[in-house]
Amino acid sequence: MSQVWVLDDDKSIRWVFEKALAKANITFECFSNTNEAINKFNHEKPLAIISDIRMPGESGIDFLTKVKNKFPEIPIIIMTAYSDLDTAVSAFQKGAFEYIAKPFDIAKVINIIEQALESITKDSTNEEALEDLPEIIGQAKSMQEVFRAIGRLSQSNAMVLLNGESGSGKELVAKAIHKNSHRKSNSFIAINTAAIPKDLLEAELFGFEKGAFTGADASRKGKFEQADQGTLFLDEIGDMPLDLQTRLLRVLSEGQFYRVGGQDLITVDVRVIAATHQDLEALVKSGEFREDLFHRLNVIRIKVPPLRERVEDIPLLSQFFLNKSAKQLSVKLKSLSPEVIEYLKNLYWQGNVRQLENICHWLTVMAPGNVINVSDLPAELNIEPLSLAVESASWKENMGREVAKMLLAGEVDIFKDYTHIVEKELIAQALKHTKGRRVDAAKLLGVGRNTITRKIKELEIKVND
Repeated sequence: MSQVWVLDDDKSIRWVFEKALAKANITFECFSNTNEAINKFNHEKPLAIISDIRMPGESGIDFLTKVKNKFPEIPIIIMTAYSDLDTAVSAFQKGAFEYIAKPFDIAKVINIIEQALESITKDSTNEEALEDLPEIIGQAKSMQEVFRAIGRLSQSNAMVLLNGESGSGKELVAKAIHKNSHRKSNSFIAINTAAIPKDLLEAELFGFEKGAFTGADASRKGKFEQADQGTLFLDEIGDMPLDLQTRLLRVLSEGQFYRVGGQDLITVDVRVIAATHQDLEALVKSGEFREDLFHRLNVIRIKVPPLRERVEDIPLLSQFFLNKSAKQLSVKLKSLSPEVIEYLKNLYWQGNVRQLENICHWLTVMAPGNVINVSDLPAELNIEPLSLAVESASWKENMGREVAKMLLAGEVDIFKDYTHIVEKELIAQALKHTKGRRVDAAKLLGVGRNTITRKIKELEIKVND
């Protein structure tokens, strides 16, 4: 049985595929029209098909539809010299694995064919195992500390302050605290204080009475009342205006407040969990955040780690998000190749877990195969510099990230190149320190004078004698 069928009425195109597929050790059979291929289905079927659109008789799109209706598991790659938007959209809507415009790079097409074959033969990640995973996932030591804190807080009513970068999962941690507390049967209400204009934020938090301001046609409860007996999550608390901080402090201290324009004192029992990506201590020192409010909120503080400090969680998180996207879009589950996982582990992840989730959703929609390779990653992620590391990272860690990037890119002679870079920098800095005195520089570096002279010439180091 042939692994791949090639359908094209152009003899020269078929010849190119014959040579390339044979070189790639992929068994194949070529057809000049769809009728020949359809008749062949009476005896056998291929693992994958690559078909032109315009051929004598039935079109490639009609052939695609017919095959997919009977054999939905066969990936079909469509190619055409008459590329246009409607044709591309139609091909994908009818189930095409990939859409290729002529003329094409045969090496890239062979790579796509290999991906198509791999998508069939590779076992998908066990979806059932992912079914029961919670939304908050983490095997890293830093996340285990977060889980322990959530466990300890399950029997407590204490206020919690979450510190973490944007996208690191602070709201998920807040929800987990709520779901594991005695308040879980009551409301969890979240509000981003930075996303609401100052004039509206007070009414959002505390509610308002009818006629309190223009447009207040009826009384409305605020977030505190909605969260009574439950949990209120105040995200980006560091951006709250100072005058509202004063009102918030009173509610946290006494559990009482007035609606905007109201005369009746309202009493609530609310657990407050606040979150910020900012340094609240610094805001207190600069006078932008009330110190008494800070101490009121800072009863239990939990640091939610950025993704780059929990890279061991990337494989599990990625597959979870891929599974989630596949279900939302009702498509087949995709998985990451080992090379992609290693690549993702070496990225800076400015947007943290939220950015990873968005990438996984993009890959579910855009990646052609069921096994995602480095070449499938979006362009902006491919060019993201791996040398961007956390400020606390050592030069060795940064170099390791750079080397990992070079290896994944398939670069060669890395040892030689890096040795020259290091040697050149060592000698240049030593010569700068000794104001160009080679003998002194050689002594500082622990090498002979002849060695440093040879290296200066070999590495083309400029010396200010």
